[in-house]
Amino acid sequence: MEIAGDLMKIVVTIGGSILVQNNNSKNFKEYSEIISQLNTEHKLYVVVGGGKPAREYISMARDLGASEALCDDMGIDVTRLNARLLIMALGDLAFPEVPHNFREAMEYSEAGKLIVMGGTEPAHSTDAVGSILAEFVGADLLINATSVDGLYDKDPHKYEDAVMIKEITASNMMDMLSNKDTKAGTYEFFDRTAIGIIKRSNIKTRIVNGKEPENILKAVFENIGTTIIPG
Repeated sequence: MEIAGDLMKIVVTIGGSILVQNNNSKNFKEYSEIISQLNTEHKLYVVVGGGKPAREYISMARDLGASEALCDDMGIDVTRLNARLLIMALGDLAFPEVPHNFREAMEYSEAGKLIVMGGTEPAHSTDAVGSILAEFVGADLLINATSVDGLYDKDPHKYEDAVMIKEITASNMMDMLSNKDTKAGTYEFFDRTAIGIIKRSNIKTRIVNGKEPENILKAVFENIGTTIIPG
C-alpha cells in the first residue's frame, strides 16, 4: 500500500490482546512490517499494551492482597516486555531501549530511531500513555489499534445490537466513559485520562480494528473506524 501525504508525527497504540496471542511471534512480525512501512514516510512512536499476560499477573497480585498501584506496576512490567519483543521484531529501525517516561522517549528519539514504549506509571492505561505521548511530541495523529472496529455504544462482544459510532466529540466520549471501572487491567478503549488529554490538545484520533495491521496504514488517510473530533 502506498502512503501519501506530508510528513507527520504519528503515535500508534497497540492493545496487548492484539499483539500477544497464543505465545506466537507472528503478530509482532506482521506489525513490525506495517510500522516499518509507515515509518518511511512519517515520524512514528509506538505504545504497546499488556494483554492477557498482564491481566493474569494483575489478577494473581490482587489475590495476594496487592494494592491497585502495585497491580498497575505488574501490568506496566508486562507492557515493557511486549515493547522489547516489538523492538526485536523491528531490528535496527527501533531504538534498543524501552523508555520509562516521556522525557526518555524524547531523548531516545533524538537518535533518529523509532520509539517503542509500554506503560509509565500506575493509573495510566496504555491509551492514556499514548495520548500523553501524542501531546508531549506534538503528534498530528493518534491511532489506537484495538480488538474491534471502533467505539461502540455498548460492548459488541456481549450485545448483538451494539452500534459503532463513526464520529464522536471528545466531550461526548467523556460522558460515555463516566461510569467505567478504572481498576488495574480493566481499561476498555480510552479511559478518562486519555480522552481528557485528547480533548485539551485537540489531538486527531482514530480507533481502528488492530486485528488487521494494515488498518494502521489506512487510518492515516482514510476515515475508518471511529474518529474523535474536537469538542
